[in-house]
Order: sequence, then C-alpha cells, then structure tokens
Amino acid sequence: MTTLKSLHTFGFEAKAKHFVRIDDLSDLSKLVDISTPFYVLGGGSNSAFVSDFDGLIVLMSIKGLDIQETENGWEITVAAGENWHSLVENLMTQEIPGLENLALIPGTVGGAAVQNIGAYGAELAQFCSNVKGVILDKALTPFCFGTKACKFGYRDSIFKQQPNRFLITHVKLYLPKKNRLITDYGPLSQMKEPTPQKIFQTVIRTRQSKLPDPAVIGNGGSFFKNPVITEEQLQHLQQRWPSIPHFNQPSGQVKIPTAWLLDTLGYKGKIVGGIQSYEKQPLVLVNLGHGNGAEL
Repeated sequence: MTTLKSLHTFGFEAKAKHFVRIDDLSDLSKLVDISTPFYVLGGGSNSAFVSDFDGLIVLMSIKGLDIQETENGWEITVAAGENWHSLVENLMTQEIPGLENLALIPGTVGGAAVQNIGAYGAELAQFCSNVKGVILDKALTPFCFGTKACKFGYRDSIFKQQPNRFLITHVKLYLPKKNRLITDYGPLSQMKEPTPQKIFQTVIRTRQSKLPDPAVIGNGGSFFKNPVITEEQLQHLQQRWPSIPHFNQPSGQVKIPTAWLLDTLGYKGKIVGGIQSYEKQPLVLVNLGHGNGAEL
C-alpha cells in the first residue's frame, strides 16, 4: 500500500493498493494490467482521496520543455509532469507572453489540459495546439489530438469527459507575438497601461490574497463552476437581488459567480468538522488539518 497523503493537496489520510510513477516514456511499459482499476494523477490539486483506493495510481512525472520561435510566435512543447505555474514563470522570464492571466494555478501541465484551466478571462484552450499521449488500452495506442478533438469547454475536455481513458504525456502550446492583453476581469480592469508582466504580477498578488497555499492549508483550489443561466432566469433573480453580479455570454445566456451565491447564502467561513468554506473565498474548501473525506 502507498500513502496518498502527500500526493493530493487536500492531504487526507488515504492509501492506494498499487502505485506506478511515470518519469519517462519508457516507464509506460510498467502499465501491464490495464484491467486493474486505476487513476491518473498529476499534481493532485484537482483530486481528493476521500478513502483508500483499491487499484493502481499512475503518477505522471515526465519532465521537459522545448521552445521554438517562429516569425509570428512561439511553439512550446511541454511534458505533462511539468508544474504549470513554473512553466508560466519560466516563459515570463524569457519575455514570452500569453499565459500571464493563468499564473499561480496549481497542478501540472497535463492536469491543465484535462481541466482546461482558466482564470481572469483566459483559458488553456486558447493557446493549445495539440495534446499527445497514449490511450489506456492493452496496446497503449498513441494519440495526438488537435484543439477540436480535445473537445475543450468550460473547465472541460474529452480527457475529463472520458476519465482514465487517456494518459497525457505532452501538451503543445502556441503563443502569438501579437498577443491581445486580457484585462476585462477583476483587478485587471483597473490597471493603467497594462503589460504582460504587470498582469502576471497582479494575478499572483490577487490569488495569494484570496486563495490559501495548499502547502500550508490543504485544499483543492476553487471547488465549483459558475452556473450559466438564461436571461429569463436572471430577471427572476433580479426581482429579489437587484444587484446580483452577472456576465453576458456569447450564447445569449448569463454567467453568475458562484462565490456571490455561496456568500449570499451564508456559507463563507462555514465549518463542518475539519472542513471549511474558506473565510476569504467561499469557492475554496479547505482542510483545517483534521478534516476527512466524509466531511468534505
């Protein structure tokens, strides 16, 4: 049995019956029994082991970064086991902009593709050229999916829709040199003369002020999606809450911030056993140190 406490950011006491770490493509040969129940794990920031896992944990730890400059942009191939924020930070240091809105999101590059991570008006799908890996069948069939085949949606992808069918090994990004700065959301809209570096620093400061560091307080980041409703539903809600925040969507529907919903309902700071709706940001559920899966 392998302990999983340090392999997921909630830090619950849990164990796995079998465990394989993939540090190199040659390690894929260790996946000999695909019939065993298994779970692919990256940084563990979107996973919560609420009990022991009677199967195989596959920890994706392949590292590697290749940057090719073209006339109009940069083609960036990243191994799935690389830390996402370290990638963003590395690119900013090399003055390669584009991912600044996605700074300080926890987890790995592979996990970023699964989740189609997003923040402050940007999401991974905007920059993703393709995703490579193997299908978890007996032949470990290689795949390379372009953006369309990845079926990216709001915090969604084919990899999330069909869990544990695919093992991502590499993600290829394209960052254009003529990059439009995205400053429509939150504190970014208050910036004067924004630059990629200023956006990067502002996003980091904002996230650090609102979100707990999982190395200090166990958590899985934002635990919720924002609901998308019809204009008619919005008008109905506005009769009771005239100032309800909302954002119009290209589809004609309206997005409502879940943080506002939870705060309005009184959940901000609420504690159940050792689990709390974080006092600074109700979207985040935290482990106060003695929480367990049932309480979560």
